[in-house]
Amino acid sequence: MSLSCSPSATSALVARLRAAGCVFAEDEAELLIAAARTPDDLDAMVELRVAGRPLEHLVGWAEFRGLRVAVEPGVFVPRPRSEFLVEQAARLARAAAPDGRAPVVLDLCCGSGAMGLALLAALGTAALHAADLDPAAVRCARRNLTPRGGHVYEGDLYEPLPAALRGRVDVLIASPPYVPSGSMGLLPPEARLHEPLVALDGGPDGLDVVRRVIAGAPGWLAPGGHLLVETSARQAEATAAALAATGLAARVTRSDEFDATAVVGTKPGS
Repeated sequence: MSLSCSPSATSALVARLRAAGCVFAEDEAELLIAAARTPDDLDAMVELRVAGRPLEHLVGWAEFRGLRVAVEPGVFVPRPRSEFLVEQAARLARAAAPDGRAPVVLDLCCGSGAMGLALLAALGTAALHAADLDPAAVRCARRNLTPRGGHVYEGDLYEPLPAALRGRVDVLIASPPYVPSGSMGLLPPEARLHEPLVALDGGPDGLDVVRRVIAGAPGWLAPGGHLLVETSARQAEATAAALAATGLAARVTRSDEFDATAVVGTKPGS
C-alpha cells in the first residue's frame, strides 16, 4: 500500500526539496511518497535527498527510454544522453540481421544494464550479453536483464566473456568512464560522492578504458560488426583515431537533442 500524504504535508515536502536545490521538486516529492512505506521511511529518504543522495538510489529505479531500470546505492545512474547511443545501436542491429535472426549484442561497462534493456525493448529479440567490473552494477544488471534472457558477466571488459562469442558480435556498445581524472572535482556532488569512481574516472585524458575497449573489439566483432562508444565532443577525434588504428572504419556522430557524442567503428565485412 502506498503512503498517503495530506496536501499541506506534500506542500511542505516540496518546499523543502526546492530549498535544497531540487529543480523538479514536485515530481521528486511524488516519487518519494510513492516509494515510502511509512512516514518514517519518507522522513529518512527526504533527509538523504536533501543531503545530496541521488533520487534514483532512494526510490530504487531510474527511468531510461521510458523503461524503469532497477538501481541501488553506489551504482551509476543511467543518463538520458546514452539514449542516443541506443537509438544508433538499434538501427545497426536491425540492419545486421535483416533475415529476422536475433542479432548478437554486447554491452561492455554495462552498469545497471539500462542500455542493454532498452535495446532489447527496441529490437524485440536479441542475443544480449553484458559485462561490468563492479559487483553492485552486476547485481543490478542481472535484475534488469536476466528475466529478459540477457546474460550478465562480472569481470574486466572482455575477460569474463564466453569464448564462443568471439567473432560473432553484431553490435558492441560501451559507455566506459571517460571523465579525465583532473576533471573529477568538477562533477556534480551527486555523481562525485555517490556513484562509483570506476564508472566515471577515465584516467589522465579520460580515454584509458576507452582505448582498452577499442583494442579488444576487432576480435569479438563479426565481419561487418559495429562498435559504438559514448564519449565527449572534446575526446571524439582521439577516440576515432584509436578506432582507425585497429582497422575499424570510424565516424563521429553527434546529437544536439541529447547533447551526446558517440564514435562508431565498423569492422570490414567478409
